[in-house]
Amino acid sequence: MARIPEREVERLKSEVPLARLVEAHGVVLTRHGADLLGLCPFHDDYEPSLVISPKKNLWHCLGACQAGGSVIDWVMRLEGVSFRHAVELLREGIPSLAAERTNPPRVVKQSTVPKLPVPVTFDADDQALLEQVIDYYHATLQQSPEALAYLDKRGLANAEMLARFKLGYANRTLGLRLPEKTRKAGAEIRERLQTLGLWRASGHEHFNGSLVIPVWDADGRVSGVYGRKILDNLRPGTAYHLYLPGPHRGVFNRAGIEGQTEVIVCEALLDALTFWGAGYRNVTSSYGINGFTPELLEALQICGAKRILIAYDRDDAGERAAVELAPKLQATGFEVFRLLFPKGMDANAYALSVKPPEKSLGVVIRSAQWLGAGSRPALSTRCFNSVHQWTVADEAPTLVASHVLELPALVAPAAAVPDAAITEGPALPAAAVPARPLPEEPCEITEQQLVMQFGDRHYRARGLAKTTSFEAMKVNVLASRGETLYVDTVDLYSAKHRQAFARAAAGEFAVEECVVQRDLGKLLLKLEQWQDQRMQAALTPVSAAPVMSEAARDAALALLKDTALVARIGTDIARGGLVGETANTLVGYLACVSRKLAQPLAVLIQSTSAAGKSALMDAVLALMPEEDRVHYSAMTGQSLFYLGEKDLKHKILAIAEEAGVRQASYALKVLQSQGELTIASTGKDPATGLLVTQEYRVEGPVMLFLTTTALDIDEELMNRCVVLAVNESREQTRAIQQRQRAQRTLPGLLARAEAEDVLTLHRNAQRLLRALAVVNPYAEQLTFLDDRTRTRRDHQKYLSLIDSIALLHQYQRPVRTLQRDEQVIEYVEVEVSDIALANRLAHEVLGRSLDELPPQTRRVLGLLDT
Repeated sequence: MARIPEREVERLKSEVPLARLVEAHGVVLTRHGADLLGLCPFHDDYEPSLVISPKKNLWHCLGACQAGGSVIDWVMRLEGVSFRHAVELLREGIPSLAAERTNPPRVVKQSTVPKLPVPVTFDADDQALLEQVIDYYHATLQQSPEALAYLDKRGLANAEMLARFKLGYANRTLGLRLPEKTRKAGAEIRERLQTLGLWRASGHEHFNGSLVIPVWDADGRVSGVYGRKILDNLRPGTAYHLYLPGPHRGVFNRAGIEGQTEVIVCEALLDALTFWGAGYRNVTSSYGINGFTPELLEALQICGAKRILIAYDRDDAGERAAVELAPKLQATGFEVFRLLFPKGMDANAYALSVKPPEKSLGVVIRSAQWLGAGSRPALSTRCFNSVHQWTVADEAPTLVASHVLELPALVAPAAAVPDAAITEGPALPAAAVPARPLPEEPCEITEQQLVMQFGDRHYRARGLAKTTSFEAMKVNVLASRGETLYVDTVDLYSAKHRQAFARAAAGEFAVEECVVQRDLGKLLLKLEQWQDQRMQAALTPVSAAPVMSEAARDAALALLKDTALVARIGTDIARGGLVGETANTLVGYLACVSRKLAQPLAVLIQSTSAAGKSALMDAVLALMPEEDRVHYSAMTGQSLFYLGEKDLKHKILAIAEEAGVRQASYALKVLQSQGELTIASTGKDPATGLLVTQEYRVEGPVMLFLTTTALDIDEELMNRCVVLAVNESREQTRAIQQRQRAQRTLPGLLARAEAEDVLTLHRNAQRLLRALAVVNPYAEQLTFLDDRTRTRRDHQKYLSLIDSIALLHQYQRPVRTLQRDEQVIEYVEVEVSDIALANRLAHEVLGRSLDELPPQTRRVLGLLDT
């Protein structure tokens, strides 16, 4: 049974307005809050009990029915039809319900009259009836996403092919359009369809759920039909390949092989379509391994073929069938070749595996195995540009179109093709006719909308910012011509949506439907061009750092070479507006410098709310280059794992509140300790569609900068950080308020302007710092507390603090080199002054880190003690 795609059902439920559908049946609806009320047509209703919820597009009867549901349930109950029948009615726009009724409709228990247009004529003869059904299947295919998806999966999504061979799809809807078998007309038409082989005695369509391929006779009449189930998960015993009852009749692609001296004969029609779609139009097919019919042999003789290329499957059955067929063809006078695919493959599977198919199939043809005696004759085949006819010629070929392209002659030896997939071979020539550029149309495009004009027709498309997928382009399109307007939301990548929009707009504008179709095509191309440019801009990496002028570079170098550099850092931060916090700002600054070390520091600022922890962090970060800062308000548990591999390397990861990263605390701890993150995740392979395990890796090291108001912090995270406590004294509050008032004065305005120059100076200086190694010649003489295990990490912080001070002063001391094999390591050495500064800062900062009480609690305890 052909299954209705879930997304099609959901589309109908959401896009068909239930309220309009109910009102069209004569039910008067009145507004009641967010809902609509009316008399239920399914029972004698005197007090409105039918509730319509426009927002959810649902209905419910609160009276005797106690029923409800979506638009599909409404049509099923009102018209007495099945779920599938109701879906088809909605797809067709419910033609039987189109006219508005003045009285509530009669509720049908079970409908026996077709409510959809009947696709066949009851008085047609058998041949006409067969072809009418084929036409209906052909129309059904073009409106069936599931069938089109199957063709795309098989590499056969070719509009020219669909039209040329009138491919169709039987989706169980033919019976919904016929009168019920309990009626005379319904019984008679089903009996005739059963005689033709299109209907079964069980009451089902013979080709239900199948791709349908008609085959014509010499007079151009449909004489045979092949069906292939599009689902591969049917119950055991289900036949996937179906034909009309009786002997096989007709020759596939009879017109294509007419007048050809070389013909490819496939085992199955899908394989023949694969060759045809790849440009090899001199192809036909038997009906399976035992389906090479006398009619096909006669057609090959009549068409003038001299050489036959057997393209049967490369499995045991296909090999046996090819061996049996070759002598029959040779006895008739044909020269016979065997196309050898890799073992276990047929033409379609091979073309899908080795792309492009025109090249891969060309390699197989050029390597065809000669099955005759004596020397191997030469082959000459031709490829074509898709807009031209193609032919196969003799050794002295004549082109039938100006753009027909000749392939190299087949001169490969008679040896079999290797079993491995063939990936190399003489390349096919490129298409001879370049794509003709579209004329430029008046167009205005912004992030909000695109406006285009074609003659007197104007189009405006909105919602462009949401078109981030290459699989959909759903936009709101307003079309106008003069004073006539038409507006709808349409997925421009959906042929069905474009057709529906063009049909409706053309009716409003009184123009041909194809005119609007062409307009939408140009609109789509322009939107694709805009989307590609936007995607390219998003993927273009941002420059690592802006280019500095010579003057800016000299000023930054002068700052780094200043012997009073440490004092200037404190002064410059104060000029930026921060009051006090000298030790904290210096530690924060040095921690940010440590981002260029192999083991950076991490900083956690802990204070009560409104104490100034965010101001402290922002003041320090403002001195760092923008390209070295990654600032988030919060992070999910897995977000860090899916950043770019180099997005965090030697950068500062700043997070506004520690509470915002509690879900990601594990990832932060691992990143801080190990210097990198790795995760194995299951995803879909874009080439095969199979689920595969993919590894994501984010490289460090990274400097971590957090703030928090919490008293209880994850111990594992806290002991990896240098904990800074904001000064919460009354004197500090008084000083901050004084600074806030001063900033409102004219000198304060000038100071803010000068502060921006100071920030730029420090950012440029930071850009000049190099990620050098640091060697501490005094390391073994240093001492540290060892009475607790956590001091192991605090000792590491102490050493990193010393390294940061040395790295900051790299332009004030010589850069030394160390040769190790072919690697040259550059480093600077720690000086005694670096250790002295680190000791002073560590006494205040690391001493606080070792305190078991939070800073706020320690302060209260001190006040009580005083």
